[in-house]
Amino acid sequence: MAAAQPFFPMNATQVLLSAGEASGDMYAARLAEALKQRGIRQIFGMGGPRMEAAGVELIAHASDVTVSGVSEVVGKVPALRRTLRKLVSAAETRQPKIAVLTDFPGFHLRLARMLKAHGVRCVYFIAPQFWAWRPWRARLVKRRFVKALCIFPFEEEFYRKAGVDATFIGHPLVDFVRPSMPKNEFLAQHGIDRARPVVALLPGSRHNEIKHNWPAVVGACERIAQAQPECQFVLAAAPGLADAASLPAVPANPKIAVVRGQTYDCVSSADVAIVASGTATVETALLGTPMVVVYRVAPVTSVVLRGLVTTPYFAMPNLIARRKVVPELFQADCSPQRIAEAVLRLLGSNTAREEMQAGLADVRRRLGPGGAIERAADIIAEMVGY
Repeated sequence: MAAAQPFFPMNATQVLLSAGEASGDMYAARLAEALKQRGIRQIFGMGGPRMEAAGVELIAHASDVTVSGVSEVVGKVPALRRTLRKLVSAAETRQPKIAVLTDFPGFHLRLARMLKAHGVRCVYFIAPQFWAWRPWRARLVKRRFVKALCIFPFEEEFYRKAGVDATFIGHPLVDFVRPSMPKNEFLAQHGIDRARPVVALLPGSRHNEIKHNWPAVVGACERIAQAQPECQFVLAAAPGLADAASLPAVPANPKIAVVRGQTYDCVSSADVAIVASGTATVETALLGTPMVVVYRVAPVTSVVLRGLVTTPYFAMPNLIARRKVVPELFQADCSPQRIAEAVLRLLGSNTAREEMQAGLADVRRRLGPGGAIERAADIIAEMVGY
């Protein structure tokens, strides 16, 4: 017997909402909750556990299409095609007033083209960072989307110059990034001496990132410990790396404490953080902790990236501030020696830390006031007539 099809009232406003990565799932889940508060309750699409918990009916799961490397893309092609067909078929049946697609451009640009062919208007929620690499792809956003919602202040101008109806809504993280407890309480909970310097380690959230970044970070910790034996190290394990098999090999010397599920407390309690390039650098900037940004990729990927990246910096705090606020060590520069030197420079100078904190405060101001999700929900609700 065929499974019963889910019931949805045809006269209700339908909205397709899609996200393909962990950060997108978080942002889209909060957007779904805000849309429901505005009376838009029939939301379906693709996402992860947070969107499902927010009441989004998942036609497809993000894990079916998420990839982390070129070799994975080839193996995922059949699943990608099936997922595209599922979502387009659901859109044909439900006739959503609008489709809200969150970041994840490799997939969502294709989905937007297919949905537009079926008369569905598409909104890009968290427009992709084409200003940093392959800027010509902004033309695809112009052709396939009726609106782009930007989370960085300079993105609005970039997309508008490409003919996109773009609006800067602010960064969603402004509302959510804050420690859950005082510094002293966190340090005591993990047996960390508050009188000694603390270095937080955030080497990445994906296995490939850990593989490339962790050896240099560990080597840097060894050099830092030799120069400052009183220094303490805390690894903030990413949510996807919570089990022992997924965590990087933690050396016995120097001792590195491992913290799970308390990343913001860990970072805000540290004197300096070593952070892999990406969203974590924005979170660290919002917490005001001085940082050294690191990143390594496979040699072939590095060559490709150097041919595509068009910005003078790769660390988000520097891109947002439009000047060098934090040291950024990429590829060959991401060595144990260079990382250790940058950290020790910050640990050894109150003036250097204070200057960086002033720069990070400027980054925080540029990310706009709180309420990004609410502004996005207001724009989308107006577009569907609510």
